[in-house]
Amino acid sequence: MKTVIVLVAATALAGCGVEVATTAATVAAGKKQEIEQGEKTMEQMKRNIGKAAEETQQSAERADEAAK
Repeated sequence: MKTVIVLVAATALAGCGVEVATTAATVAAGKKQEIEQGEKTMEQMKRNIGKAAEETQQSAERADEAAK
């Protein structure tokens, strides 16, 4: 009887370990996607900022030329 209880307990604990590992893997995959999306957003914002800075520079140059 003790052997059966030990086997049942061991099986239950092993099942918990698998569930925890699966949950951790799922969370890690979600975080990886979140990081990748953040990196894409950051690159897009860098491009937008660069474009805005270039447009500002061009506008300033045109204003300088018009003032001459």
